[in-house]
Amino acid sequence: MLNPSQRGNIMPASPIRKLVPFAEAAKKKGIKVHHLNIGQPDIETPPSILDAVKHSNIKILEYSHSAGNESYRKKLVEYYHKVGIEITKDQIIVTAGGSEGIVFAMMSCLDQGDEIIIPEPFYANYNGFAIMAGVKIVPVISGIEDGFALPPISDFEKLIGPKTKAILICNPNNPTGYLYSKEEMEALEDICLRKNLFLFSDEAYREFSYSGEYHSAMHLKKIPEQVVLLDTISKRYASCGARIGAFITKNKAVYDAAMKFAQARLSPPGLAQILAEAAVDLPNNYFDIPKAAYISRRDLLIKRLNNIPGVFCPNPGGAFYAIARLPIDDSDVFCQWLLESFSFHGQTLMMAPASGFYNTPGKGKDEVRLAYVINNEDINLAMDCLEEALKVYPGRKNE
Repeated sequence: MLNPSQRGNIMPASPIRKLVPFAEAAKKKGIKVHHLNIGQPDIETPPSILDAVKHSNIKILEYSHSAGNESYRKKLVEYYHKVGIEITKDQIIVTAGGSEGIVFAMMSCLDQGDEIIIPEPFYANYNGFAIMAGVKIVPVISGIEDGFALPPISDFEKLIGPKTKAILICNPNNPTGYLYSKEEMEALEDICLRKNLFLFSDEAYREFSYSGEYHSAMHLKKIPEQVVLLDTISKRYASCGARIGAFITKNKAVYDAAMKFAQARLSPPGLAQILAEAAVDLPNNYFDIPKAAYISRRDLLIKRLNNIPGVFCPNPGGAFYAIARLPIDDSDVFCQWLLESFSFHGQTLMMAPASGFYNTPGKGKDEVRLAYVINNEDINLAMDCLEEALKVYPGRKNE
């Protein structure tokens, strides 16, 4: 019998999706499952951008340029100008979702065995991307008590060695919802300048910044050729299935290296580029309604969580995620138990165990990530379920 590769064996399962079979089994038993486990917005995809695909006059669905359609890249230049990022179309590679852009960044800037520092908890799939690229993630711990703010730069300094080549952040953050301040971004700029490091900035949620102003890594003036911006339309326009993202850099050598990977996969999705191009022409007030909805949901969720005895959840400044600390022994066991063994009035909830967002052993065992992508009525019902579940969970910690 032939065995899979070592890479395949160590590739982690998604902590966000691994409980899906248990949710499906619960639904088959007639239990309603409130999905707070995954960042799939229930906001309607703008009809006009779907219509752009429906009404496109395509005779042959051809390959696009490996960097993406020129017309779309020109439109992206307009979009980024609106958020204070000045780039050209020849500094953009359109990718198959933000995921491909992250892989391109790791493979273009790091060699096998090189290290990348990431504040944890971090988006779980960064682990998988690093394994694909053959690089090592070195975590620097942020804490729930201060809302998962950027760790002190001295903590980064201790982790930098000869193999360290980059720092990766997500701003606003998935899974914590933390929004990095201008001062924190400038601190990262300083250490990247002093230590000659790349700064990878995943900015998938920039439109959903609530508690302060969003500051892009591309707003930093001292390290223009060290920044790689990673982006996606998935959450911005509630278009997760389109799989359109972007890899952006002003570093010509890095761009040329990434283009070789882009050429190897031929081209990004064709129909989805038409959709994404149309999205740039949405009115400037398009984000007012979804942003207001997320703020309302956030405020309700955080209030309900912190009113449950033994639960603590900091108020996230952006995105649509929160990490809560619960009075439980093991978040993996608890989240599975909710689906397998618990219901309240025929309902339960699904969350993502936060242990999957940490690399440091033992971290996140009493934390869960919640995505507030469902309506307020369902959030209230889900919190009713959580409050009742914590009263009867066999592994509840004594306060």
